[in-house]
Amino acid sequence: MAMAMPMAVARVTSLACAPRQAQHRRRHSLAPPCASGAVEVRVCTNRTCARQGGREVLAALAGLAPPAVDVASCGCLGRCGAGPNVAASVPGSTAVFGHVGTAARGAQLLEHLLGPAEFDAALGLTALATREKAEAALEKGNADEAEALLTEVIGFNACGGLHLVYMSRSKARLEIGDIPGALGDAEEAIRIAPRFPQAHLLRGDTLFAMGEYSVAEDAYADALDLDPSIRRSKSFRARVERLREKLVSANNP
Repeated sequence: MAMAMPMAVARVTSLACAPRQAQHRRRHSLAPPCASGAVEVRVCTNRTCARQGGREVLAALAGLAPPAVDVASCGCLGRCGAGPNVAASVPGSTAVFGHVGTAARGAQLLEHLLGPAEFDAALGLTALATREKAEAALEKGNADEAEALLTEVIGFNACGGLHLVYMSRSKARLEIGDIPGALGDAEEAIRIAPRFPQAHLLRGDTLFAMGEYSVAEDAYADALDLDPSIRRSKSFRARVERLREKLVSANNP
């Protein structure tokens, strides 16, 4: 007769399977969706705008925008040839802006929408450029350099993209071996942008590195609740398999 699967292993296996039933576990509290009064920015990534740099502008705006600004891609906005086109909605008003083809134009648009008191375009661009430099250093294996640059970015006190900065510094600190610091940064990213699934995945990675496998599972489940599509990604499946192996080992010493 087959033995029953240990509960912890059964839970982690469910992460890779069909959508889960609600489970009564201690989980990271997830914030509600953005309020209807939030600023929304939609970047056209349809064929013509994509060729004109729409995807790059989308990435730049996502890295520049404060948490109150919801940035996402969209389909054609009907002004082909004047792109990349960006639709922006603030309470009571919606407009389409053309020729938003660079990070600088995107930053100017955010400053226009939010006002200079809420968003400083020049400071945002400096922070974005430094973060990108740090992430390039991290990709090359220079985690110490990346960590120092990202700490510098945090010191700029720019209002946008901070969740991405803390996430990148968490990755750098994980590489260095500063696991408590990495966990603190992942949790700060969640505090800033609680509905950003990648921050929850990173929190799970740091908890996994600490040997806190059950809590890591909860963090991965939080990410899955926010974006069920990540279940299909190779990286998520690899996380689940790695976690399953650890839980099997823990249950079979």
